[in-house]
Amino acid sequence: MQDVWVSGAGMTRIGRRGEPLAELMAEAALAALAMAGLERPQAIVVAAMNPEEFVGDGNFASNVASHMGFADVPTLRVETATSSGAAAFYAGFAQVASGLCSTVLVVGGEKMTHVATPRVSELIGRSIDPYERSYGATMPALAALITRALMARHGVGEREIAAVAVKNHAHAARNPLAHFPSLVTMDEVMASRMVSDPLRLLHCCPISDGAAAVVLTSTRGPVRVAGVGQGTDTLALRHRHELTSFRATQTAARAAFTMAGFGPARVDFAENSINRKAVRSHPAHSPDRERARCAWQHSINRRELRRHPAHLPDRQRARCAWQHSINRRELRRHPAHSPDRQRARCAWQHSINRRELCRHLAPRPRHPRFEPFSNPSIQ
Repeated sequence: MQDVWVSGAGMTRIGRRGEPLAELMAEAALAALAMAGLERPQAIVVAAMNPEEFVGDGNFASNVASHMGFADVPTLRVETATSSGAAAFYAGFAQVASGLCSTVLVVGGEKMTHVATPRVSELIGRSIDPYERSYGATMPALAALITRALMARHGVGEREIAAVAVKNHAHAARNPLAHFPSLVTMDEVMASRMVSDPLRLLHCCPISDGAAAVVLTSTRGPVRVAGVGQGTDTLALRHRHELTSFRATQTAARAAFTMAGFGPARVDFAENSINRKAVRSHPAHSPDRERARCAWQHSINRRELRRHPAHLPDRQRARCAWQHSINRRELRRHPAHSPDRQRARCAWQHSINRRELCRHLAPRPRHPRFEPFSNPSIQ
């Protein structure tokens, strides 16, 4: 498999735009090609969610290629609902890595602001399982259901969820191409209009127009793609193994790390978990920060637990740490001097003692049949 490099990238301003979608995508694509120092690609992969309904254009890949002046370049369209951009990148990577093409332009975009909000919600909602949709489920409603389950099962509070929106807007304030390049406060998020409990207006992404593109090449560029992965889960939420974790994302991550040949420890920048964002959103030594830190440590311990095979000493140690973080988080939920807090303190102390015991577990001796074969007489 050939190395794949990102040689150029381009992006339009995001927001309410008057230009047609094909023109927005052409703007991003030509900017990416200019950065890569190329006049035309060997292939194009287009990502767009339901352009037939949103902009009324069919055969959209050819439409976009023609608008960019590349009518004779092989073009295909990829659509996986709201992850269409990532799927298009995956398809473009495969073309370069396999040797089919040496340069692939990947471009994605959406144009929605010209459509009334109820109609946009209806069109986006068509990617939901038909049975669940028949009961009135919408994207915000399902997101709210998952968020409420996260709050109930993992002790995440409304302020921790709001901290994610505060962080997102802080990043947007540093990006002149963002739809809303402005800061928001925790109080503004908490006071914004309820969309679907517990998600408020400032928790939710806006309806936007815009496009972005990258150029993937087999020749050396600024960024090498070390690994990619793709995963799929059941469309219906009711059929998923776990409501508050996404198996498709986990599958894709494992595949990407396997291809890259290293694990998360080597990653210098990543999208942080909600728990870690929440920790950093609170002032030092505040009760909210302490609760958030407990939740963050709990998520680390749980992830560490799943890394080790069953019945090994490392897994036993990880299980002790995980249980300890549960007890510590439970302890901080109760007011001082209450009976519930006293019971939680006993459980917490017990987990401290158990964790200390687990630290001294002796390694299990290997069974002779698992010893590697060695014969000095064989060279």
